[in-house]
Amino acid sequence: MSDTKKAVGRPSAAPQAAGGVDRWFRITERGSTLGREIRGGLATFFTMAYILVLNPIILGSAKDKFGHQLDTGQLVTATALVACVMTVIMGVGGNLPLAIAAGLGLNAVVAFQIAPLMSWADAMGLVVIEGVLICVLVLTGLREAIMNAIPQQLKQAIGVGIGLFIAFIGFVDAGFVSRIPDAANTTVPVQLGAVGRLTGWPVLVFCLGVLLTVALLARKVKGAILISIVTMTVVAIAVNAVADVKSWGLTTPKVPDKVVAAPDFGLVGHFSLFGGFGEAGALTVVLLVFTLILSDFFDAMGTIVGISAEAGLLDEQGQVPGIGRVLFIDGAAAIAGGVGSASSNTAYIESAAGVGEGARTGFANLVTGGLFGLALFLTPLLTIVPLQAAAPALIAVGFLMMTHVKHIDWDRYEIAVPAFLTIAAMPFTYSITDGIGAGFLSYVVIKTVLGKAREVNWLLWGVSALFLVYFAIDPVEQVLGVK
Repeated sequence: MSDTKKAVGRPSAAPQAAGGVDRWFRITERGSTLGREIRGGLATFFTMAYILVLNPIILGSAKDKFGHQLDTGQLVTATALVACVMTVIMGVGGNLPLAIAAGLGLNAVVAFQIAPLMSWADAMGLVVIEGVLICVLVLTGLREAIMNAIPQQLKQAIGVGIGLFIAFIGFVDAGFVSRIPDAANTTVPVQLGAVGRLTGWPVLVFCLGVLLTVALLARKVKGAILISIVTMTVVAIAVNAVADVKSWGLTTPKVPDKVVAAPDFGLVGHFSLFGGFGEAGALTVVLLVFTLILSDFFDAMGTIVGISAEAGLLDEQGQVPGIGRVLFIDGAAAIAGGVGSASSNTAYIESAAGVGEGARTGFANLVTGGLFGLALFLTPLLTIVPLQAAAPALIAVGFLMMTHVKHIDWDRYEIAVPAFLTIAAMPFTYSITDGIGAGFLSYVVIKTVLGKAREVNWLLWGVSALFLVYFAIDPVEQVLGVK
């Protein structure tokens, strides 16, 4: 047992915190101090502050069905606002050192799968619906049923697949990988760089950023991702000042005229609950919402349990204190993300940095949330980061998510094949939904041919049937005379 966990059982060893605050957050009871909570809150913020750059870049680089793109400055405001509010609510209501912000992977689903099928307002409306359904699942107790329906190793495969998908997006956004035009008459779909080799200063910045990021991660430097983004942004600004760079893409790195500016709340409240049904069709919308729920719900469960365990807060049965309330707040964060046009928000595993600094209560969240609130006024500083400086973080996140592949039993084909198809299909089809569908369908089929159909939960049968219709929608429509 770690020293931090032992400390939880010795509340008398910690100095008495301020009366009312101490009693509300149970700071002394959990063996912590105000100083530790403040340090923990600071550590968590600086470890996850990269989301203020990455979320606007991921959402801002995509276009909706009508060719519209979201404004980067407004996205920074939306990202900071929702993270601020929901992190504080989790601290006060859930009393866990568990920060909340826009979920990586979830924002990729919104940007690259949902938005191309409808307007941005419609896409954010689906995020709101996802959050409402998660809250309903928590209130009705159906979360246990859903958890039991999907094999644990298949859930891990979904996380690995999303990690590869995110990394692929990073390579493409940085220009390290590019699509070969169809006119080239080649069967190779992608290539190195723009012309089969790496060219230009921006790609060099990206490559140096990847090397810096992995070096910092290997040395277990706290805040490695944020340090890399800041460092490579400074390098990019210097390169842009002295070199002849034709284009950096969406964002040109240059010193802003001002550092502080009033936040732009133009995207807040810009959502439509049911517009997506008309644009993409009911079946597609159901599957998209299901994908969001699956990614959000299980990621949150793993994060919440993992952080609570690291903090020594699990009870004798291994349960998180007030898990129902905590899960409900996490679902509400998804709703808030949709309402604010910041994509679905969820609990962050980077909260482990705060726990490592001694945070044991929700008071640390007040510090983290307060810093996100301060970031609302730093939009000019946050919008100078080019894709090439931020994309290495996507590679790093992809690597971290890839590590879960070790938990999959590759000797059992009944789980290994569905896991492989889930992981491979996501980046190769550029679709998280397709990867999940391929995994579910293959799992059900293999279990059936092995005479183990009864081992498949009825919920998984139902979802797989939906995916079967999803993949076969064209012939189904032809049979039904829809086309």
